[in-house]
Amino acid sequence: MSKVVLTVDDSRTMRDMLKLALSDADYTVVQAVDGVHGLEVLQGSAPDVIITDINMPNLDGFGFIEGVRRSDRHRMIPILVLTTESDADKKQRARDAGATGWIVKPFDPVKLVDAVRRVAA
Repeated sequence: MSKVVLTVDDSRTMRDMLKLALSDADYTVVQAVDGVHGLEVLQGSAPDVIITDINMPNLDGFGFIEGVRRSDRHRMIPILVLTTESDADKKQRARDAGATGWIVKPFDPVKLVDAVRRVAA
């Protein structure tokens, strides 16, 4: 059975690129358009890995990560941050919120899949 990845990004293009890269590597992809939607999607699913953007409307990636980590059911799911941000303070803030790793956009599909495989093992 394939592993499930939840992607949370307000950019349709980015969601499409993530879905293509992950589907090609035999992952099942569930998508959300922002942090609020991501938390709603989590109520009905238990993905093996989450990939989230930071800069999103309604609830940003930091708030989303904190929300995931507050849930007993989802607390241990690895979370990869995928963002254009490369600022050390933001990386630390994401780590403090509970992020597992950090990938800078634009991403290399092979490296993205490698990162997902590493944290999903």
